[in-house]
Parts: sequence; C-alpha cells; structure tokens
Amino acid sequence: MLLGVCMSLYYFHSFNFTNSILFFIAMLLFNMAVDMMDNYNDYNHAIDTQGYKRKTNIIGREHISPRLVLGLLVSFSVIAALIGLYLVSQVGLPLLWMGIFCFAMGILYSSGPFPMNGLPVGELVSGFTMGFMIMLISVYINIYPNFAWTWINLGKIWMVALPCELWISNLMLANNICDAQEDEDNHRHTIIHFIGQRGGLIAFVIKNVLAFLMIITAVLLHLAPWTMLLTLVIIPFVVKQTKKLIHQQVKLKTFPCAVKILLVGSLVQVVTYAIGI
Repeated sequence: MLLGVCMSLYYFHSFNFTNSILFFIAMLLFNMAVDMMDNYNDYNHAIDTQGYKRKTNIIGREHISPRLVLGLLVSFSVIAALIGLYLVSQVGLPLLWMGIFCFAMGILYSSGPFPMNGLPVGELVSGFTMGFMIMLISVYINIYPNFAWTWINLGKIWMVALPCELWISNLMLANNICDAQEDEDNHRHTIIHFIGQRGGLIAFVIKNVLAFLMIITAVLLHLAPWTMLLTLVIIPFVVKQTKKLIHQQVKLKTFPCAVKILLVGSLVQVVTYAIGI
C-alpha cells in the first residue's frame, strides 16, 4: 500500500491523503479478518482433532471462543466493505470491481469446498492479490481521475510491485514447505504435494533472485528513484535466512525466515523509494 503511495508521488505526481488513510484502515481490517477466517476454517475442518485442532491451531491451543472469532471477522469485514463502498463513491466503479476481486480471494482463500490455501494455487493467489492488487488500488485511488487503464500502465505498476508479490508468495510457500506432512495428514494438497519440499525450496530461492532483479529493472526503467537500489544491501541477510530454511524445514524454527525476508525486504524497498522522493 505504501509502495503504491510512493509510486503515485514519484512517477504519477499525485497523492490523496484522505483516500490513502481510508484504504489503509479498510485493507488492514480485512487482512486481519482473512487471517482469522483462515484459522477459524482450519479449526472447524481439521481432520487431526487431537494434534492440529487442540495443539497447533491458535483457537484450540489458546482456548479462544470460535463464536468470538466469527463475530470479529464478520465485523471487521463489514466495516472494511463499508469504507470501500464510500471510496467507490469517490473514485468510481473500477475500485468496486477490484474490491470485489480482493474480497472474493480473501474469502475463498480458506473457505468453501476447495479453499485455495489447500490447493496448489495458494501462492499465486496470495502473492497476486496482496502484492499487486493492493498496490494497484493504492495507485488508482491516489491519482484518480487521471489513471489510464492501459496495459503499459498496469505493467509498470506490476514491475514495482513484483518484489513484494514474490516475497508474499514465498511466505506461503515456506509455510507449506514446513507443514508438508501436517497438510498431507489433513488431506490438503498444496503445491508441495506436487513438487515436493526440494522443489519448493528451489522455487523459494528463484523467487528471491527475481525479486532483486525486478528492483534493478524498475530503477533502470525510471519507475523508481535510484535510491531503491539500496535495497540490494539486504541481499546477504536474505541469503542467510534462505540458507536456514534450506538446512531445516521446521515451522517454529525456520518458517520465521520467510517472515523476516518479507518484512525486511518490503520495508527497505519502501524506505529507499521514499528517500528518493
């Protein structure tokens, strides 16, 4: 979202403070709702009731009321939707269609007969929705009504968003790598079911490399200031965290490596972009 604000300022020379604040609140509320929904559905649909349901899932582990979780996730979703509809009234129907898509992906991520977090498309969906669509909405609401719906414009935004998209995708990939046996026990066929843990680790490395290559490309194409190249200083950190995951795939010990890469990578990218502005 902040990367979208930076690109709106630097490349499109426009910024709308009110729209950005409202979108940030709505986005944050719905993101929390999706996380709650994920845990809620996994808790209710768990086949391994003794292990996963009671000891792993946070609802069972911390003895949280499922009704409380359901009430919170519905409340957060409704508030986010109302804020979104207000923004639609300010910037037009394209935001409605983008919002519907994001809400649909958030709900289908862990709901329905075939939730996406248990399918081999989970990484693609989460990365695209959170990495690209959120940035696209952020740019759109900041430069409306001067936003041009062209493939060239969409491609430019996608290039700047791609590092975050890849790191978000890697977050879920690392989760699935570490949960490989647990997912099999609960009949969840993630991408790891098809390519194996080794294939998942190779994909994890490739996407990290691509993320840094896209940062260089965005600067070379003048979509971002040269200061964003300073993001490359975190390469040793990313290599170190990646090696830890390759050495050991244990949820509590090495899944946080992917969290750290996403947090540090996206934060440094935004800060170095903002410094350039």
